[in-house]
Amino acid sequence: MPLEITSYKNIWKVSYPIIAGSIAQNIINVVDTAFLGRLGPIELGAAGNAIIFYFAFIVLGMGFGIGGEIIVGRRNGEKNFTEIGRVIDHCFYVLIPLSVVLFVVMNLFAYDIMALTIVNPEILSKGAEYIDYRMYGIFFAFANICFRTFFIGITKTSILIWSTSVMAIVNILFDYLLIFGNHGFPELGVKGAAIASILAEMSALIYFLIYVFSKVDRKKYGLLYFKSIRNSIIKRLIKVSSPIMIQYFIAVSSWLIFFLIIEKMGTRELAISHIIRSIYMVLMVPLFGFASATNALVSNIIGLGRKEEVIAFTRKVVFLTIIMTAFILPINLVIPESMISLFTTDFSLVEESIPVLYIISISMFVFSIAEIVFSAVSGTGNTVISLTIEIATLVIYLLSAYYIAIMLKAPLHIVWCTEFIYFGIMGALSILYLRFGNWRNKVI
Repeated sequence: MPLEITSYKNIWKVSYPIIAGSIAQNIINVVDTAFLGRLGPIELGAAGNAIIFYFAFIVLGMGFGIGGEIIVGRRNGEKNFTEIGRVIDHCFYVLIPLSVVLFVVMNLFAYDIMALTIVNPEILSKGAEYIDYRMYGIFFAFANICFRTFFIGITKTSILIWSTSVMAIVNILFDYLLIFGNHGFPELGVKGAAIASILAEMSALIYFLIYVFSKVDRKKYGLLYFKSIRNSIIKRLIKVSSPIMIQYFIAVSSWLIFFLIIEKMGTRELAISHIIRSIYMVLMVPLFGFASATNALVSNIIGLGRKEEVIAFTRKVVFLTIIMTAFILPINLVIPESMISLFTTDFSLVEESIPVLYIISISMFVFSIAEIVFSAVSGTGNTVISLTIEIATLVIYLLSAYYIAIMLKAPLHIVWCTEFIYFGIMGALSILYLRFGNWRNKVI
């Protein structure tokens, strides 16, 4: 690991491929929403809720992968390269069986769980239709998480640009062919969007496999040899990852609860919120790229024995993130109608969405600080603390959203102001922990 690991240049070198890969990933979300928005507000709301429901399961794998990144980053900093491959092999040992379990749960209980929370029967029906197909993608998604864990953990992130670009191209192509039935393909609506996403995940996995077996020094890293299971590695992975898995599950579940609160306000409010969600995800692209890099690089820095540099390094990443956020936000503020019109042709829906777009655009500055500092906390390896911060923040966030939306019956853009509550509390607690917490003595 180079000595200039904490330099702006190195932060950008590790971050930009993740950002580029995230751009491709978010193109998928944008295109899905744009296509489904042209089917109608029912289809848009149904698929939007179903996607969040699906990701409540996927984030369990993502959380495990983040834990793996922390351990791989620590071993990479220590230059214990052969142990890295063993960690990744054990990620496969855990995540593939977990994907089977979660598939069975979705297959048996998805409709019943959604029926408990979704009021509108049309939204429930279309959402269940989406999940019936989308659940098959979980096997490919979890395998892809293992490969992402490897490349981010060793800070060789450029491969993510290409793997996610493949996903985006395949998804866009089959969205176009299957949602509306173009060029002789069947017109499948929300089912077509689900199938397109599965094919996209499958294509990314094929790309990873080809790249690893043709370009990566598997012998150096001991990667994909799948030797005997070592209980000590499993235990370490579970110890570091399980709080993040719970944290991610709770976070996405709370996002789903937030949208269920919005659904009680009305179908139009739900459609607007899913449009805003898609734009929000685009705005988050640089932020999540820098957050992933922060998580991996903090672990690498600690592995190098340079714990005293963590706080200064985190400040640098926050600065870069704010600059990037400030660069992209004027698009929303200057031409909001054009941004929203990508997702719907309903002029009144566009007009009603603009105040919410302004709110989430401004909240991104608070988000830029909170998410980076929170990722640094996770990167220290003390994931129980990050889980505690997440739970405390989400409880206050959801209670605030419910009170403002249901009790006060406030307009939609005021309900979305709860984002400031969420990011403000998360950022404050994370900063306090980095300043005063006992993370320097954490061993993983």
